[in-house]
Amino acid sequence: MKTLSELAGELNAGTTSAVALAEATLAEIEARDESIHAFLEVYDDVLAQAAHADNMRADGKATPLTGIPIVLKDNMLLSGKRVGAASKILEGYVAPYTATAVQKLQDAGAVFIGRANCDEFAMGSSTENSAYGPTKNPHDETRVPGGSSGGSAAAVAAGFVPAALGSDTGGSIRQPASFCGVVGLKPTYGSVSRNGLIAMGSSLDVIGPFAQTVDDARTLFEVIKGNDPMDSTTLPDNAYVSHERKQNLVVGVPRAFVSEGIDTAVAQAFEKTLEGLAREGHEIVDIALPYIKHALAVYYVIMPAEVSTNLSRFDGVKYGLQVAGDDLLGDYVRTRREGFGPEPRRRTLLGTYVLSAGYYDAYYGKATQVREMIRDDFSNAFKNVDVIATPTAPTPPFKIGEIADPLSMYLADIFTVPANIAGIPGISVPMPSKSALPMGIQFLAAHTREDLLFHIGEEVEALK
Repeated sequence: MKTLSELAGELNAGTTSAVALAEATLAEIEARDESIHAFLEVYDDVLAQAAHADNMRADGKATPLTGIPIVLKDNMLLSGKRVGAASKILEGYVAPYTATAVQKLQDAGAVFIGRANCDEFAMGSSTENSAYGPTKNPHDETRVPGGSSGGSAAAVAAGFVPAALGSDTGGSIRQPASFCGVVGLKPTYGSVSRNGLIAMGSSLDVIGPFAQTVDDARTLFEVIKGNDPMDSTTLPDNAYVSHERKQNLVVGVPRAFVSEGIDTAVAQAFEKTLEGLAREGHEIVDIALPYIKHALAVYYVIMPAEVSTNLSRFDGVKYGLQVAGDDLLGDYVRTRREGFGPEPRRRTLLGTYVLSAGYYDAYYGKATQVREMIRDDFSNAFKNVDVIATPTAPTPPFKIGEIADPLSMYLADIFTVPANIAGIPGISVPMPSKSALPMGIQFLAAHTREDLLFHIGEEVEALK
């Protein structure tokens, strides 16, 4: 699959059309996705959408995304289309409206191909928690694509589409981007509206793009970001201001944080990438982030608490699955037991526990305090460095079924969760490596400084 920019150039030049591009995309998915299982559904109106895009171009209303095939993670609403967060409890649910970020792409003329598989309610690091079966990594189909946005990442990595949308609560864009060898951006919290995103952790969730290049990720981000009156947490329109581009950046590396529990191949690729950046004139410095070691523990208190609250609405009464019991309580119990998979049940129970009267202060209250300390860590670090670098994930993609212990699975998020805790932007870019398996380097920046992430990301892409 060509990049978004290349396809846009061909569409503008008239050497292809949106309909022809859509037909080729559908044929490729038909031929190969039965094995990879990136999609839960391919929409039946793709060619009609493409014809509309061609009409937009004929009328002189084309944008860089007009006619471009894009995939949506199965937790984003598109009016009139099924959406289910890869869960049986929302089997057959049809979206009554369109998510703001999706609407912006639709207005730009993007062609939505279908729903991408994901971990149920975005809970997982491997897309093995989908109620409809796991997605496979296109680079090695015995391995996971990462999660929870594994279907979106796999669709781009397989060359089905040039770009996709995912959501990132604790690394669910960046980690699968690393495992699948594509670019994944987690924007600043509040930069992209969450209106129309099925909530997991409301103070952590962010919609962001997958793409084959940093420039393509930037193109998508510029379209979907912006204030939304339907989401009070979105940033004001003046939050993003122009910054003078620095030629060479100061890259901070929290050595104490990245040195433990990391796979040897990842560590070697990480150091080689930093050496390449240093040769290009960027300054690599060691930094200390004293409280970042607590980020994973903080995340797995705050996130389940918000999961418990957000998933309480799925009770078999308002919408979705309904399983009758002997009484009203029985309806609730049977619906939730049969509708939710093991991971949502596990996190709901944990979240309910930490919010309970006897444990709220000891767990949730303490976690919110440490969250502020982690935010201060980053604020202090960004006074001296432009970006912070870590591996995106501590290992290359692991084999399907290899990690059965939930606690071991949670460690796959160790490098990505701090950005969600602090609300700062992060990007994963494939590292240059001789390994057959993809590995990503992650860069973090201060709030609203995605421009620095795009800059350093393009520098990594240029390394040999």
